[in-house]
Amino acid sequence: MKVLVVGGGGREHALCWKLKRSASVTEVVCAPGNPGIVQDARCVNVGAEDIDGLMTLARDEKPRLVVIGPEVALVKGLANQLRAEGFAVYGPDAAAAELEGSKSFSKDLMHEAGVPTAKFETHTDPDKAEALIRAWGAPIVVKASGLAAGKGVIVAQSIEEAVGAARDMLSGNAFGDAGSQVVIEEFLAGEEASCLFLVSGDTILPLASSQDHKALLDDDLGPNTGGMGAYSPAPCISPAIEQEVLKSIARPIIAALKARGAEFIGTLYAGIMLTANGLKTLEFNVRFGDPECQPLMYRLQSDLGEVLLAAAEKRLDGVELEWDERKALCVVVVSDGYPTDFEKGQVIGGLDAVEAAGTTVFHAGTAEQDGVIVNNGGRVLGVTALADTVAEAQSLAYDALENLNWQGGFYRKDIGYRAVQREGV
Repeated sequence: MKVLVVGGGGREHALCWKLKRSASVTEVVCAPGNPGIVQDARCVNVGAEDIDGLMTLARDEKPRLVVIGPEVALVKGLANQLRAEGFAVYGPDAAAAELEGSKSFSKDLMHEAGVPTAKFETHTDPDKAEALIRAWGAPIVVKASGLAAGKGVIVAQSIEEAVGAARDMLSGNAFGDAGSQVVIEEFLAGEEASCLFLVSGDTILPLASSQDHKALLDDDLGPNTGGMGAYSPAPCISPAIEQEVLKSIARPIIAALKARGAEFIGTLYAGIMLTANGLKTLEFNVRFGDPECQPLMYRLQSDLGEVLLAAAEKRLDGVELEWDERKALCVVVVSDGYPTDFEKGQVIGGLDAVEAAGTTVFHAGTAEQDGVIVNNGGRVLGVTALADTVAEAQSLAYDALENLNWQGGFYRKDIGYRAVQREGV
């Protein structure tokens, strides 16, 4: 079958890479794609937020399956329009995508569904937000309610930092309209992990566990980002915990959406925290995580095209996923200065040598300029390795990165450190 993938980031590169290797797939088309994705798909320059352009493309290409990668396209209702014209679509409708599009909606729905999460309040008035912060104390979490590309969460270590963050968001300075409403949460201590599920109506199929590294710097210091690296599986997620997440988090939230008339077809991403008081839900996303998608696609042995088509056509019940027992790890390389200010257009060399060292380079924020690859965003590359242990995968990725020739590139040096410690290396 022909598959159309919408998006142009690292997540979409990983999906195109896997779909190209699926026996069920004859052709992958990606819009807009990027210079790395052209190795795995035919790229068409239609932006992921250009709903009308994407509809025209789908009518022209007539794919058997459309896979929508980015959250913005989902929140804007691309899946609704495609389904209305008879396309098989992997990705939720706009009503279900509100689970990610509005953190205040998400937290209210968690409360309604009895999903365990942090204590929270939602505010639009900066004075009331400040009063709450001073009453609760620090550390405390301030979140922009709308979409902020993974950067709208501030884990404030002091009251003044939290007050400043809330006022900055509510003024529109930080994240524009995305920060017109803020969610203020109690701080949760513990270990964070990502639990992703393929959802098709009432059928919920867990993917392998993974763990993301959101902080910019080693030892989980610095500001939150869209993700500096990830690995799979996450040792902290035992089979018992996986079942508990399915029972107490995934099933109730999908049922709550259904009760509101929003049927979910796509990927449910539950960011969870393992605390001294049990499981807590940090956030929901309605698509594959980036960079979690890269190690997950590396380990998945099932035919991705068949699986996603089954979900889109409500035939997921009875499907079983096969996984490589080895460990996969992805190190994200960002533009120096990310997540705030950074220069674009810097030449990136050595990519072939990085891959020759035994890894796969997934492109995210790259562009082609005068025949060379340059950086064109904050998160730029995802260097992914597979090995028998996380420690070996970590060494393989970092050794390969020694071949990267990009002065403006920056990456953490400790991706996977928790699992490496558990392995006793």
